Amino acid sequence: MDASNFITEMKSSPVADLAERWGRIEELYTKKLWHQLTVQLQQIVKLPVMQDGDKLISLYNGFIADFDSKMNPLSLVQIAMVVLERFEKAEDGLAFLEKVGDKVKENDEAAALVKIMIGKIKLHKYDQRRETQDLIEEVEKMLSEIDGVSAVHSHFYLLASDLYRIEGKHSDFYRSSLRFLGCTDYEEMSKEEQAKHAFFLALAALLGEGVYNFGELLAHKILESLQGTDNAWLTELLFAFNSGDVAKFRQLKPKWATQPDLAANETSLFEKVCLLCLMEMTFRREATQRVISFKQIAQETTLPVEQVELLIMKALSQGLVKGKIDQVSGTVHMTWVQPRVLNKDQVKVMMNKISTWSESVGSMENLIENKAGEILTY
Repeated sequence: MDASNFITEMKSSPVADLAERWGRIEELYTKKLWHQLTVQLQQIVKLPVMQDGDKLISLYNGFIADFDSKMNPLSLVQIAMVVLERFEKAEDGLAFLEKVGDKVKENDEAAALVKIMIGKIKLHKYDQRRETQDLIEEVEKMLSEIDGVSAVHSHFYLLASDLYRIEGKHSDFYRSSLRFLGCTDYEEMSKEEQAKHAFFLALAALLGEGVYNFGELLAHKILESLQGTDNAWLTELLFAFNSGDVAKFRQLKPKWATQPDLAANETSLFEKVCLLCLMEMTFRREATQRVISFKQIAQETTLPVEQVELLIMKALSQGLVKGKIDQVSGTVHMTWVQPRVLNKDQVKVMMNKISTWSESVGSMENLIENKAGEILTY
C-alpha cells in the first residue's frame, strides 16, 4: 500500500476524531510540510485507538517509510520507539531498529537512541548483559560529544540503571538512577513507576558501597510516592541514616528486617549508619571543638569503646573524614568532613556555624583596632 492509499483508508475510520486528524495529515503531506507533519504523527501514534493490533506497524511501513528521510532524525526515532512496542517478537523489533538505525546513522542523538533501544531489547528479552554493557559504553562516548542534556540522556540513564539493578551493583544503580531522575519529567511518570523507582533507589542508597550522601535523594519528590504504601518506612530509614541516628536505625529494625536484601546485610548497614554518625558528630561541632573522645563516639554509635578506633580508621581510609588519632588519650582530632547535600536541619547547623564564625571575626577585628597602637609600636 502506498502513502496515498493508506491515508484514504485511515480517513474512512469510523472514529470521527481520527478521520479529522488524517484529513489534516493528508493536507500536510500534499504540501510537503514535513515538520508540521512530524508533529501530527508524534501525537497520533500515542492515541489509544492506534494501539490495537499492528496499526502502528502498518502506519510506519505504509506511510512514514515513504518520507522518513525528510523527517528530523531524532523525531523519527522517537516515533519508532512507540511503534517498537507493538512488535510481539524481539527479533522483529531488532530488525525494525536496524532499518531505522541505518537511516539516522549520521545524527549522533538519533543513532544513540536507536542503540539504547537495541540495548533495552538485549537486556530485557535476551538477558545479554555483556552486550548491553558494551552498548552503554558506546553510547556514553557518543553523548559526551553532545552539548547539554537532551531527551536521549533520560533513556540512556534508565537503561544503565536497569542493567546495574539486575547485576546487583547498588552504587552504580544509585548514581545512574539519580541522573535519570535529573533529566526526566517526574510528573510524566505513573504512580506505579514513581513508587518502583523510589523503592529501588532507597535500597541502593542503603546497600550501595561508598554511598554516604543521601541528601539529593531525600530532597527529591519521588520519595513522596512511598507515602501511604507498605514501603513508607524506607523514607524514615533514609532520614535516620542521613543524620547518623543509630537509635532510630535499631528502632526501625522490625520493618527493615522484613526486606530480604536489608536483612541479609544487617552488619554492613550497621557499619554504615555508625560511619554516618561519626560524620554527623564531626559536622555539628565547631572547628575549634573537634577533639572527640572514643567514649563519646561509643555512646553515640552504641559500639564498644574498643571498636571505636577501628570505626575511625575505616572513616579515614574511605575519605569520609580527616584527622589524627591519639591512642594515648583515647581521642581523635577531626579536621575535615566529606561535603554532602544538606537537609534543612543540617543547613541550620551550618548557618549557626557561619554566625559564630562571623562573631569571632568581628571580635578579632575589634581587638586589632583597640590594640593597633601597641602592634604598630612593635
